[in-house]
Amino acid sequence: MNTPKIVLLLVIASAIAAFFYVNGPQYLTLEMLKTQYATIAAFRDNHGLLAIALYGLIYIAVTGLSLPGATILTLAGGAVFGLFWGTVIVSFASTIGATLAFLAARFLFKDSIQAKFGERLQDINDGIEREGAFYLFTLRLVPLFPFFIINLLMGLTTIKTFTFYWVSQVGMLAGTLVYVNAGTQLGQLKSLSGILSPPLVASFVLLGLFPLLAKKAIDVMQQGKSDV
Repeated sequence: MNTPKIVLLLVIASAIAAFFYVNGPQYLTLEMLKTQYATIAAFRDNHGLLAIALYGLIYIAVTGLSLPGATILTLAGGAVFGLFWGTVIVSFASTIGATLAFLAARFLFKDSIQAKFGERLQDINDGIEREGAFYLFTLRLVPLFPFFIINLLMGLTTIKTFTFYWVSQVGMLAGTLVYVNAGTQLGQLKSLSGILSPPLVASFVLLGLFPLLAKKAIDVMQQGKSDV
């Protein structure tokens, strides 16, 4: 591993260690958000643009470093900035953070992974070349897969950065809306488990699988025509 990679790895490791050293997770809980809401709202009222900038940077840092707390931050976006602006800010901050995590994984590990397992990964890379956007869109819509894992694993593939960015932005929008909207009802929110009900999860799964299944069906029909 060359010097730039070692430096980046040390910076990331130090930032993650510092987060846990100051017990960062205790500040990213539903209870803490409810307790500190009045203080945060007052800061927003007095320093609107600064509040947006600080919130966005914190969100980008949390998602870029794959730290726990993105869910609470999304709820905070709805509670503090409302449905429209909360969704806009979270959508861009989460996508930028995800792309940074994606790029870090690619810079640090892609070459070594491809060099060691290139032949075994060839089929996966070929699939990504053909249908990477569809696969990523499906993964983004289905809330069964942790997004930080998707960010890191996609960084090890050959998917283009711009494709990763725009598909992530579109694919995460529905989930973002659900959580931001829940954040606007902060006073009535009792736990995180109540946000995604089984029917809602099933709807996301079907919505995510639809474009991939539709493309497969079109490919099958086109193949059938070519065989005639």
